Amino acid sequence: MSTELPEPTLPRALAEIRDDFLELSQADRLQLLLEFSNELPALPERLRGHEDELERVEECQSPVFITVTVGEDGDAPDVARMHATAPREAPTTRGFASILAQGLSGLTAEQVLAVPSDYPLTLGLSEAVSPLRIRGMVGMLGRVQRQVRAQVAVR
Repeated sequence: MSTELPEPTLPRALAEIRDDFLELSQADRLQLLLEFSNELPALPERLRGHEDELERVEECQSPVFITVTVGEDGDAPDVARMHATAPREAPTTRGFASILAQGLSGLTAEQVLAVPSDYPLTLGLSEAVSPLRIRGMVGMLGRVQRQVRAQVAVR
């Protein structure tokens, strides 16, 4: 009898992003990360000019700010959305923010909280970017999950 725990099911969007990275060579993985950096969704209109309402991700070397909403903007009560800003001059960090924003937005709060904290390590980028940068993405995911927990707790 196996005592291994079943691997948590990764939401489809995040699994597809991971699989896309893993199908590529290291050089092409960096290129894909740069493509994600160009696809970081813009902040919603209500947050533009109010970036002070976003949380700074201290684990990132570059200034990255995030916020998470649950059940806002016409979404179902348990649907989460991640919003982020990151400078264009920091494409790696911006790419990581984009991966999370695209992969987490639209999931339920429960699904966001179930994403394994080591998800960033599964993208196969450990040889292509510094451990400090990977730690930044892990920190981003942790802050997103903390914000979701806080919003769910007040309901």
